[in-house]
Amino acid sequence: MNTTKKAAAALISVFHKDGLEPIVKKLDELGVTLYSTGGTEKFIQDLGINVVPVEDVTSYPSILGGRVKTLHPKVFGGILNRQDNESDVAQMTEFEIPQLDIVIVDLYPFEKTVSSGASEQDIIEKIDIGGISLIRAAAKNFKDVLCVSSMEDYEDFLNVISEGNGATTIEDRKRFATKAFNVSSHYDSAIFNYFNGDGTETALKISELNGQVLRYGENPHQKGFFYGDFDAMFTKLHGKALSYNNLLDVDAAVNLMGEFKNDAPTFAILKHNNACGLATRSSIKEAYVDALAGDPVSAFGGILISNVEIDGPTSEEIHKLFCEVVIAPSFSEEALETLKGKKNRIILVQNEVALPETLVRTCLNGVLVQDKDSKTDRSDSLTTVTKQEPNIQEIEDLIFASKLCKHTKSNTIVLAKNKQLCASGTGQTSRVDALNQAIHKAKSFNFELEGAVMASDAFFPFPDCVEIADKAGIKSVIQPGGSIKDQLSIDYCNENGLAMVMTGTRHFKH
Repeated sequence: MNTTKKAAAALISVFHKDGLEPIVKKLDELGVTLYSTGGTEKFIQDLGINVVPVEDVTSYPSILGGRVKTLHPKVFGGILNRQDNESDVAQMTEFEIPQLDIVIVDLYPFEKTVSSGASEQDIIEKIDIGGISLIRAAAKNFKDVLCVSSMEDYEDFLNVISEGNGATTIEDRKRFATKAFNVSSHYDSAIFNYFNGDGTETALKISELNGQVLRYGENPHQKGFFYGDFDAMFTKLHGKALSYNNLLDVDAAVNLMGEFKNDAPTFAILKHNNACGLATRSSIKEAYVDALAGDPVSAFGGILISNVEIDGPTSEEIHKLFCEVVIAPSFSEEALETLKGKKNRIILVQNEVALPETLVRTCLNGVLVQDKDSKTDRSDSLTTVTKQEPNIQEIEDLIFASKLCKHTKSNTIVLAKNKQLCASGTGQTSRVDALNQAIHKAKSFNFELEGAVMASDAFFPFPDCVEIADKAGIKSVIQPGGSIKDQLSIDYCNENGLAMVMTGTRHFKH
């Protein structure tokens, strides 16, 4: 059975006309009869090409301010008829319905209208009715009809009809039908999410049109994909393709550095989603050098991120280290020349793009959804619960440590001094273990903890942590509080001259 079909007629009704001209000219060259409405009809006429108004087929004008143009049996019959069905063929003749072999539609830009801050009325008017119906009809009947559902597919379609001299294969038509249902489902999801902005309906609709296949997932035996507009968020200047694990680390780095966006020059080094180095200094070179000092061993193969431009002197220091990714708002020409010295090193310029306010992860046979932890502890929200009050430097260090603690795997303890990460205990089942790990690590890299501060992502159920910290030289502590035994830790601090502040906000990260 021959499944290749020669197109004789096409219906074109699009919002965006960019890239349409060569398609119209090619179809005309191939002798394809063109049907259209409204602005698209005028566009074709202005090219000097014959076009049949849909109104001439339906004997009905566009009505209700253009809300109803193509919604008519003579249009949808021309799309949905089964060309190998005798009854359908007979009815097509009986009702004088023209066969439509190609349908080209580009929907009203609903999402762009929403993001522009337009009024509700303007947004409602950008809900496409006729277009989405044409797409579904043409895609459903892919055995006989080819559907082009987005201007993103214009070039692909032009190649198909050019190579086939106006004929399309069943494989082509099914491929375009798949694209069409992708477009229509995404469009409906966007509309639902707009109407359900208050979460009245406890349904989850997530749709991403942009996707890429990764080399593999977390491990080589796992498949991996990324869905999202990576190019909108980053300008990639150099290096190999990012891996699944690279992307996870980049995500962790971006979220962490977001806490220091408006601060003095700050540099972070991450490994396996956790910071192994972090420092804020008067220059970005100093910040990098002191961040690296936090754990020069773990920094090998890490992800580096800066909150300010990376300059030449800083790049020379970075170049001494093997690292996977370097991220910054910008790079000087000298820095780029240096950093590009390693062909696989990934260099990313971070663009100003809003991050999702909702976090989603798979769980059991479903998914968990929660609001992003967007609360950052501030000096004016701290409550001192001990006789000893932290001094100004200690408060700055406490906030610095708390910001990092928020972005470190629980259970975690962060030790910091002079806006530099001394060490952290990450992902431990016991808070005491996390503290002991941090102290051991800090000492192994020759950090003097006398006068350092300690941050905890959750409360202390017992005074053991403050006692261990005290013996290590820690002088100030920040924690959420909320344990029924808070007073035990407070009493120990009072008896031993430690300052403790509580935030009232827990920052678990699992």
